[in-house]
Formats: sequence, structure tokens, C-alpha cells
Amino acid sequence: MALWSLLSTLVWSPGSVLLMLVLLLRLSLWFWHESRLWDLQQCSTDLTGKTAVVTGANSGIGKAVSQELARRGARVILACRNRERGQQALSEIQVVSKSNCLLLSQVDLSSMASIRSFVRWLLQESPEIHLLVNNAAICGIPKTLTPEGLDFTFATNYVGPFLLTNLLQGALQRAGSARVVNVSSFRHAHGYVDEKHLTGAGKPLAFNKNYDCSKLLLTSFTGELARRLQGTGVTVNSVDPGVVYTEIMKQFSWPYRCCFWLYSIFCKNAKQGAIPVLYLSLAKELDGVSGKYFSSSCMITLPAKTARDPQVAQRLWNATAQLTNLEKMD
Repeated sequence: MALWSLLSTLVWSPGSVLLMLVLLLRLSLWFWHESRLWDLQQCSTDLTGKTAVVTGANSGIGKAVSQELARRGARVILACRNRERGQQALSEIQVVSKSNCLLLSQVDLSSMASIRSFVRWLLQESPEIHLLVNNAAICGIPKTLTPEGLDFTFATNYVGPFLLTNLLQGALQRAGSARVVNVSSFRHAHGYVDEKHLTGAGKPLAFNKNYDCSKLLLTSFTGELARRLQGTGVTVNSVDPGVVYTEIMKQFSWPYRCCFWLYSIFCKNAKQGAIPVLYLSLAKELDGVSGKYFSSSCMITLPAKTARDPQVAQRLWNATAQLTNLEKMD
């Protein structure tokens, strides 16, 4: 009786009740995420004979996306900054997907020289690219300049994808039908456009505002690239994966990481965050759909007003093309 009384006290203590409520809330959120998302299991798309390139494939959303693409028969190029972590991811994906069609290549998206070197190798390895997923991103980095004079965050999150995608235009068009998926963020709506930020100049940015602005630039780029690629068979769309608990927060100070860890009960895991990205990559109903922005629930929605401004997009394109010497391949 005493033991039963003790157990009852522990079970119904305020702390235990709070813990049960938190667990119940987390479970409810998981079911909500699942019910709102496109059903991956109902998608019959077979990627045998197709080549896909995924940046940031060594962890988080990129790894989950690569695993599913490999499971469906695609030849997946894992484009990773860290070769050791990329090799570990490749081995793990091979075990789960049972695929032997995986290739690892090192590329630093903050470095234009690294991107050009990667593209030269890739075009020899795969003259045709059927899917490019620009997933790699960083946040929580204070203003830091790369050796090439670019802001590190803007270079990784925007300039790198801009250059990589443009240099692969030929390979994408040779595929006959290809898709480019840019992983954006709902945070893009909190950013603004100032081309000077690309080189670390311009109006000083508040903490982590560089992430917001870089995602706005990527979203704007999506629409402009889609316009330029009309009639080529290549579609370009951007997507918000939602709030996902991944390693992207690793650059923040420990108080921020602790807060994010506590908040993680409300977040998607990497596999859930990959669903909207996979929707844009695989869904047959999106054949021919281009220049759109998709929410984390896989619905077409309007991005921020600035991201829809064609004059801003063209101005940004011209500035970035000049900055990257876009016409110069070697």
C-alpha cells in the first residue's frame, strides 16, 4: 500500500503531469506534421537511370533526401564540404537504401574556386543532371569574409547555389526534363535585399539577419532563374522545409543551442523536414511547374513581396553574375 501510494504521488506530481503533457503535445504535433504532409509512400516515382546532385548531403535534410533518392534507384552525387563526414553519410545511406549508385565529392559552396572545380569533375562524371537539390546552408555565423572577399553566410546560402546552378544549366537541359529545388526558409520574409551584403559591406545586420537575407536572395533567384529557363524542360522551385531540428544550429553559442533543444519538441525531425523537398523532387503532379514557392505543408504559397519583384530579381542577378564571373568557366 505504501509503495502504491508513493507511485501515485510520483505519477500525479506536477512535474510528472507536465512531462506527460509535453509528451502528449509532441505526439500530437508529430501526427499533425504527418497529416499535413504529402504522402511519400504513395509516390511511385522510379529514378533508375537518373542522376541527382544534393548539396549538404552529409547530415540532416540533405542526408534524408539523398537516402530516399538512392532508395528509388537514382545515382546520387553527395556534394559535401567535409569529406570525412560525407564518407560516413555515404556508408550509412548505402546500408539503408541498398544502393551502390552513390558518389561523394567535396565542394565548399562558400568558395567559387571549389564550385568550379566540382563542376568540372561532375560534368565529366555525369554529362546529364536530372535533379539538383540546393540544400546546404549555414546560420549563426557572424560576419566573416571568405578568401575571395565574400560574406561567408551569403556565399554559402546564395552565391554558391547561384553559381553552381548556372554552371550546371547545360547538364540539366541535356537531361531533357530536370528539376532544381532550392531549399529556402520561412525566415526569408524577415530579410531584405542589399547587394553590398554579398561582400560584407552595406548596412550592418543584426544577429542572424544574414541568414534571413540570404534565404530571401535564394528565393528571389528561384523566380528569375525559372523565367530564364522557360521552355528548356528545366523547372526551378523553392521550398520551406519548416522548423527542423538539425545540426544547422551548431554554430550558435551554447545558450542558443540549449533554447533550441528545449524548443525541439515542436520541431520536425530531419526525415519530416525532407518531405517537402522530396515533394518538389518527385511528385509527378509538379511536372512543368516552375518559379513557385512551396510551404512546409507542400502547398504553393506566395513568398515575401520582395522575392516576387522582377526588377529586384534582375538587379540581383546582374550583380551576382558580375561578382561570380559567371561567363568564365575556367
